Amino acid sequence: MALSPPLRRLRVRPARSALGGPLQGWLYAAPTALFVIALFLIPLVLVLQMSGSDWPLLRGNMGPNFPENYVDAVNLRLFWDAIGFTLLYTAITTVLLLGLGLGLALLVQESTAWKGFLRTAFLLPSALGLASASLLFYVLYSPFAGPFADLMASWGITFLGTPEGALWSTVFLVVWRYAGFYMLLMLVGLQGIPDDVFEAARIDGASRWQTFRHITMPLLRPTFALTTVMCVTGSLLAFDQFYILTKGGPDNSTMTIVQLIYNVAFQGQNSLGIAGALSVIVLAALIVINVVQLRAFRKPEEA
Repeated sequence: MALSPPLRRLRVRPARSALGGPLQGWLYAAPTALFVIALFLIPLVLVLQMSGSDWPLLRGNMGPNFPENYVDAVNLRLFWDAIGFTLLYTAITTVLLLGLGLGLALLVQESTAWKGFLRTAFLLPSALGLASASLLFYVLYSPFAGPFADLMASWGITFLGTPEGALWSTVFLVVWRYAGFYMLLMLVGLQGIPDDVFEAARIDGASRWQTFRHITMPLLRPTFALTTVMCVTGSLLAFDQFYILTKGGPDNSTMTIVQLIYNVAFQGQNSLGIAGALSVIVLAALIVINVVQLRAFRKPEEA
């Protein structure tokens, strides 16, 4: 029996090009690939070339200087002091941000009348740029123009005048700025845990601490892996807050490794070669640290 014209049109389909699927995939991936090449691969190649060359900032003869740049980088006067301070700052901020982020997430997870207000209030500082927040706190900490200037003068308080005060003042800024962001990440992880698991624990008579220790924490392992890597990486690469608040002082006591790279490249020595060698060292250290962190957060059966 012959098919009617409408049915015949439904049966006939145009042939698709064999290159249609792969070509479309390449077109979709092209913007991201160009972005990665322009902003990551090309700068990485330039830094590697720079780290092995005598590369002055403005003028001078460029030539190979491969081992010397790395030797000079390690022998810098503030190299080990900057590494030690950066590691100390990273340890403090990681513990505080992850602990406070988890605590705030547990607080706002409860269904209360203030839940929406608390979530907004805790997350609001993260909408402010780090440089803007650093400038804001710089004014607050100022012993001359800050709102607490008279109180600071009467009590003899200097937020940025001592090494300990500069460190903890900067830590307070970072915690204020990022605690809400890590709260949001932890909250997403908590909401991903099925309610049936907690209900079964309550039926079995588990206490709040037992539920938190044996259910919440193990199931938050992927979230902790993500937040730890982000927090450690961001802290190791800290620059804006210290550059604005302390300039590495007093007496270079708050000099981070990234600020040391900046100073070597654009102040003092004006040597992009040594700065490139420092950057490569930091990159290699970050790769090793992140690999160790990810392996540490693997489940026992995945190790």
